[in-house]
Amino acid sequence: MIKLSNYFLAAFSFFCLIVQAQDSKNEKASITVDLKNKIAPMQPVWAWFGYDEPNYTYMKDGKKLLSEIAELSPVPVYVRTHSLLVSGDGVAALKWGSTNAYTEDANGNPVYNWKIMDSIFDTYVKRGMKPLAQIGFMPEALSTHPSPYRHYWKPGDPYTDIITGWAYPPKDYDKWRNLVYEWVKHSVERYGKKEVESWYWEVWNEANGHYWKGTQEEFFKLYDYAADGVKRALPTAKIGGLNVAGTSGKGATSWMNNFIKHCISGTNYATGKTGSPLDAILFHAKGRPKLVDGTVVMDMAPQLRDIRAGFEITMSYPETKKLPIIIGESDPEGCAACGMATNPENAYRNGTMYSSYTAASFARKYLLADETKANFLGAVSWSFEFENQPWFYGFRDLATNGVDKPVLNVFRMFGMMKGDRIAAESNRMLPLKTILEKSIRGEQSDIGVLATADTKSSEVMIWNYHDKDEILAAETVNVTINNIPAKKADVTIYLIDQNHSNSYEVWKKMGSPQNPTSEQITTLEKSGKLETISNKKIKIESGKIALPVELKRQAVALIKLDWK
Repeated sequence: MIKLSNYFLAAFSFFCLIVQAQDSKNEKASITVDLKNKIAPMQPVWAWFGYDEPNYTYMKDGKKLLSEIAELSPVPVYVRTHSLLVSGDGVAALKWGSTNAYTEDANGNPVYNWKIMDSIFDTYVKRGMKPLAQIGFMPEALSTHPSPYRHYWKPGDPYTDIITGWAYPPKDYDKWRNLVYEWVKHSVERYGKKEVESWYWEVWNEANGHYWKGTQEEFFKLYDYAADGVKRALPTAKIGGLNVAGTSGKGATSWMNNFIKHCISGTNYATGKTGSPLDAILFHAKGRPKLVDGTVVMDMAPQLRDIRAGFEITMSYPETKKLPIIIGESDPEGCAACGMATNPENAYRNGTMYSSYTAASFARKYLLADETKANFLGAVSWSFEFENQPWFYGFRDLATNGVDKPVLNVFRMFGMMKGDRIAAESNRMLPLKTILEKSIRGEQSDIGVLATADTKSSEVMIWNYHDKDEILAAETVNVTINNIPAKKADVTIYLIDQNHSNSYEVWKKMGSPQNPTSEQITTLEKSGKLETISNKKIKIESGKIALPVELKRQAVALIKLDWK
């Protein structure tokens, strides 16, 4: 009898699990927002961008995109680029750039030339943007291993082909320090002390990876001499590091800890004193998409684990726990210039996969900062544009040939979100712990929410994201907003999906032209802007409204309420 009872109990439990699974699979999306429940100020951590090729900055499409980025943000946008001290003729190429800021005469005396550097920084400053100025890489005349120096990498080539003479330590650290000193001094003379004080300076890039051909101690020496040069020119300048790659990995964690310890209590190579200046902590975080049976499958978990690791390491030292944290590169994967022709796993970049991933991942960055209490200042999206390249080649960029991609419209949405982050819940938003462990791989998609409010408006961003790149039928998301302090409001809904704010789909319908006509380009430019799908006045009953929003898989919407 006992065995029989156990049998029926087990059968009943199994039946309940089946029912629960079916209920979960069919769970309708419901979102609730409470305007009175504030979490924290809405820090615009998204207003940071970067790219490998500095010479694109002042080219036609580069200037156009920078203007658009500056216009969409309510705060100054910070921009980070590689290769600002690399020797060369200033001609742009993939994963290459140069300013020729430093050369030497026949007697080995330094020759400084800021013409190209000024063209880059002038472009930023004129748009109200701020440099996250990367001190690197090594000029040819200073490199301990200068030849070969110029590389000619192209998509499909081994990534390590880009690592040439610019990646080596300096043959003279005093000359290295003086180069940095002269650069900062020139910047103050050109832009003014107050302006340069608002910038951030940082040394090198991913020294624990391919980008540095020296030892760890040699990097610390490189940093000390650079920091000393910065502070001699402008004692109030802000400098940080280390922009380690793969932050959650064992080797990267060791590098980051050792770097922080060196800055706190190590012997400074440049001054002989204890410690080194450290005004910000920087590290990198990347995801890992794959191609599975011909379908792109994203992987957000590694990126979020890198961020968690960087936050936790920073918070583990009393000397650094209050420092601003900048995620120097924060992306779905690691090579912006690797197009989908040579890297088919990168096919997410042209359409709504990239835009919905961006919305869902940034929301989790805020949650990680809340959880760790980190002073999260910014996350650099390593995504810009590639001049004179094929249309929609599948680079990790915000625009192609001057036409905005869907992902840029997510940042336009972010740019409208102001005031405080407020409490918002979705019954279909996966817990942070789940995504950290296994990303978003279940039967149901992640229908999530990020909401803000100030005294006269509220903004609610919602998305329907899944790691697997497939388009399914739209779902109705029921959004309830509570505690609205007005009797009526203007409600505007913006949408990014296959049919809205999507230049890529329009281009494909044109037949994917590589030489579009001027009329087609005008159409594409218009389709690349953020589209409004609804704009109406509504009455508010008891401080509450309910809105149904149709969201396709990989769609992002922004509901904006304005009242008087």
